[in-house]
Amino acid sequence: MPLSYCLRYDTLDAMRVAFDTDVVVAAMRSRTGASHALLEQLRLGHMEAVASVAMMLEYEEVLTRPEHREATGMTREEVGVFLDGLAALLRPVFPYFLWRPLLRDPDDEMVLDAAVNGQAEAIVTFNVPDYLPAARQFHLEVLTLAEALQRLRRR
Repeated sequence: MPLSYCLRYDTLDAMRVAFDTDVVVAAMRSRTGASHALLEQLRLGHMEAVASVAMMLEYEEVLTRPEHREATGMTREEVGVFLDGLAALLRPVFPYFLWRPLLRDPDDEMVLDAAVNGQAEAIVTFNVPDYLPAARQFHLEVLTLAEALQRLRRR
């Protein structure tokens, strides 16, 4: 087990979340928004984020779309480096049970699965209604980016 992994997750009071794909897209596209601020808090160890292999593949598929690469000026390789850096910060989740179908968008199901199996306390997304009321069944909060940042400031 890499040392960074051991050091990264020994904080008992860190907020543990799952990021919807839209959060990761926004963070890659802008260094000034709330999404980037959340990834910076993740990098600093002030929060934990969980992700499954399916989520990482979804992040890759969406981030390498021409419209996102064009907006950022990034090559496919540079997107890969961004994703490698993100993956190094995420707590891996191996969903042993899939809770599907509960959501309108099948691509959101993997986020819910990772959040439940990874014992996250919240899903962070721009699309809060997409995850409600399914997340409530698992006592998961669904937070906007501003709400997640406010929660971090209060800890």
